[in-house]
Amino acid sequence: VQLQASGGGLVQPGGSLRLSCAASGSFFRINAMGWYRQAPGKQRELVAEITSGGSTNYGDSVKGRFTISRDNAKNTMYVQMNSLKPEDTAVYYCNALVIVTEDYLPIQRTYWGQGTLVTVSS
Repeated sequence: VQLQASGGGLVQPGGSLRLSCAASGSFFRINAMGWYRQAPGKQRELVAEITSGGSTNYGDSVKGRFTISRDNAKNTMYVQMNSLKPEDTAVYYCNALVIVTEDYLPIQRTYWGQGTLVTVSS
C-alpha cells in the first residue's frame, strides 16, 4: 500500500491550499484517514482525521479554517486549507488505517505518505 501526498507549496498568509492523498496498492478497505503535520523543531501533530463513514475530527489550531474530506471510490483524501497563517508552515503527512490480508487473514495496518511541504510566508 502506498500513500501519495501532493498539493503543497508556497502561499501568502490568508491564502488557501488543497492537499490530496491518494492510496494505491492491494488492500481490502481503508478505515480512518488523517493529516498530520510537523514543523521544524516541533512534534508531529494531528491536523484532521476522517472515518470511512465521514465523521471528522480537527486539531484545535485548524478548526474553522481547514476542511477534511475523502472520496472512497477514488481512495483519496483531501484537506482544504483556508486562511493560512505562518504558523501553519510544516511538512504535512497523510496517514491511513488500511485493512490488508496477510496469510489469508484480514489485519489493520498503518501507512504514512511521504509528506508535502506547506510554506506560508509573504
